[in-house]
Amino acid sequence: MKIKNLHDWDVDYRAAVAIQEGLRGKLILEDRLSKNIRFVAGADVSCNRGDDRVWAAVVVLDAATLEVIEEAGHSERARMPYIPGLLSFREGPVVLKAFEKLRRRPDAILFDGQGIAHPRGLGLASHMGLILGIPSVGCAKTRLIGSFEEPGDRRGSHSPLVHEGRQIGAVLRTKDRVKPVFVSPGHRVSIERAVDIVLACARRYRIPEPTRQAHMLVNKMRKEEAG
Repeated sequence: MKIKNLHDWDVDYRAAVAIQEGLRGKLILEDRLSKNIRFVAGADVSCNRGDDRVWAAVVVLDAATLEVIEEAGHSERARMPYIPGLLSFREGPVVLKAFEKLRRRPDAILFDGQGIAHPRGLGLASHMGLILGIPSVGCAKTRLIGSFEEPGDRRGSHSPLVHEGRQIGAVLRTKDRVKPVFVSPGHRVSIERAVDIVLACARRYRIPEPTRQAHMLVNKMRKEEAG
């Protein structure tokens, strides 16, 4: 895949915030993807405490069977320390390098992180989706912002995630009586379709299979390279 960056990554806090606020207005929060997705990717990032290296993995699955058909990874020194709200500036460059190694362009991407459910409306899934130009979804294990009512206990139950009077995502139960996940659109996808994609990819586990596979791969990479 060829990647066209929209901005410089070597920036300070103030410039990073300005970039986020500028990119937010370019997001498309309606469905711009085919009804039948053929290839779905998952992306995840890992690091060791006290180490400035960052590892990223991308795994492409057949959307019908959820079988892994391609995987790629990359690691490098982080350009920015961990700063709440600016995680994509720490993780984005290494994630994009992993995507560059893919031969196959996915139809949709799931990120272990936030989409628009972010203080400035531009979490990792939104930021990367905008740069890649691919429909993207954030599926996080924990809430970053917003309020919600607990969804029903059954798989598929979901409730709105609301911030400042506006729905920014959904709290989705992917398994019966298991903690829900926090789904928000990244780019080129609606909240409703984002929920459908996550649920379709979460057939056995709480975490959807694309990000689960990416999580296992990135942790394997990190352990092999860093010990």
